[in-house]
Amino acid sequence: MNQDPVLWKLDPRGVATVTLNRPEVNNAYDAGLLDGIMAAMDALGAQPSLRVVVLAGAGRHFQAGADLGWLQWVAQGSPEDNLDASRLTARAVQRLNALQVPTVALVQGACFGGGTGIVAACDVAVAADNAQFSIAETRWGLMAGIIIPQLADAIGARQIRRYALTGERFDAHEARRIGLVHEVVAAGSLAEAGARVVDQLLRNAPQANAQTKALALEHAWGDVPQQVFERLVAQHAARRQSAEATEGFASFREKRPASWYPGPAPETA
Repeated sequence: MNQDPVLWKLDPRGVATVTLNRPEVNNAYDAGLLDGIMAAMDALGAQPSLRVVVLAGAGRHFQAGADLGWLQWVAQGSPEDNLDASRLTARAVQRLNALQVPTVALVQGACFGGGTGIVAACDVAVAADNAQFSIAETRWGLMAGIIIPQLADAIGARQIRRYALTGERFDAHEARRIGLVHEVVAAGSLAEAGARVVDQLLRNAPQANAQTKALALEHAWGDVPQQVFERLVAQHAARRQSAEATEGFASFREKRPASWYPGPAPETA
């Protein structure tokens, strides 16, 4: 397979397929993958025939969140390096969220952390019945701050207050119940279900769809003002260099519970 971290192609109908292409690490994102998303959006934005973007993940999993090895490397850098990494992450999600044409996410396997933000930033999300989701940044002393606005649009504050605080995993059917995905299909039918959605989108007038999406974004949480965007980036970057994050990275590396976990409740008589 081509080793570029993000692949894209455009068919004669104006339907682009953008594929996250780091299957060896479950498509976990690092600077290369984020740059690849931005480059794909730049290239596709220059195509006048573009009508729809389909986002997919190569291999068994859609997107398993951040590459923790990359995060640890970034955390050891300067505050400016941390800000740059958080800003790049936030801009990639924001770029997907604000793309003028409709976007469709096809989700299989793992969809963790930033992957849930990517799904929330897409207009339509279809999940295979083997998909698993989590928003578990706080388990490692980090925070999901830069994707909270998009998640608020998709699942609302009430569900964020459960799943971003517990970090628990939930399946595709729960993701549909809370609004993160629109449809759940058998894993072997994911591409077919995506094709049906794309066909429905292509039946509608392109400019009318673009104006409808723009109006929806005007009334959404995800389209944050620049001042709020910069605050989210700064918080996200600072948390990566916190004492809790240092312990969280260590617990991940050493495959042990973090020091803040007291263990299960004692048995009662």
